[in-house]
Amino acid sequence: MTSPGSLEPSTSVQATHIDARSGEASLIRPPRVDEGIELWRIARDSQTLDLNSSYAYVLYARDFASTCRIALIGGEPAGFVIGYRRPSDPSCLFIWQVAVDERFRGLRLAGRMLDDLLHDQTALPPVRSLQTTITDDNAASQQTFRSLAQRWNDAPMVVTPLFESAHLTHPSDAAHHEPERLYEIGPSM
Repeated sequence: MTSPGSLEPSTSVQATHIDARSGEASLIRPPRVDEGIELWRIARDSQTLDLNSSYAYVLYARDFASTCRIALIGGEPAGFVIGYRRPSDPSCLFIWQVAVDERFRGLRLAGRMLDDLLHDQTALPPVRSLQTTITDDNAASQQTFRSLAQRWNDAPMVVTPLFESAHLTHPSDAAHHEPERLYEIGPSM
């Protein structure tokens, strides 16, 4: 067991796992530019994420690959995590989106990709805290990050308001965006 604030080191920026249930090998690593369109496809097909342009996902795969992960099963893109270091605090990793293709859900890919990011020994400075935003109706994401906090030596998790609907919905827009709560996790909280 590691002490609070420390993380088990990974030996590389890619990790291979064998799923006990299916026997399938999954590879978790930073995405490549040519895989950005697959990140977009998985986000689109999730029907739960705010879908951004394909350009945004390709740009993340190019400029923020070190703070993103793609999971491959049998060489096929199965899920992703995209994030970035907060400019005001580079030891804080902000997770923007997490998605797993419907065919590969239930294999703990989201948690494994997040763990891989937190355990990346090549990351400088080391990640000391993590932030994300989650809507009140997204129980699956809430559970994913609660589990992450538990695996991270029972790190504290603080939830506070961040963006209200008025911040996220233009008055002329017929669609209403739910408020986003800020989840902050980390031993250094």
